Amino acid sequence: MVIHIAEDDFISLSPADGKNRELKMNIRQLAENLGLEEEECLELIELFIETGMSDLNRLQSAIQEGSAEKAINAAHSLKGAALNLGLTELSEIAKEIEEKAGNDRLERTAEAARLLQERLDVIVDLVRR
Repeated sequence: MVIHIAEDDFISLSPADGKNRELKMNIRQLAENLGLEEEECLELIELFIETGMSDLNRLQSAIQEGSAEKAINAAHSLKGAALNLGLTELSEIAKEIEEKAGNDRLERTAEAARLLQERLDVIVDLVRR
């Protein structure tokens, strides 16, 4: 994972695997878009981290249990929360899981769940450093 943090609070994360994916977050712009102060925005991101980790744990348990319905609910929650913060890559990964689980392909969601975990871990590291 390659991490770039610009002076304007723009965080850009590129996977080290060379694939053309980036995780981008501009704290200042996000705060402005939400009508919040930057500190309030960081608190919102902290809340996202807490609920996102909880949703991810529910998702991983659902995958292990073979419960498509639980996986769909957890992925849907993650998708919406990520989209609200402009984290489109996370939202797209969660959407992929939601769709696969809804099409009785729950066994094909483990890799995407691992990728979600990786991305959430990076956000945690960036926000809490």
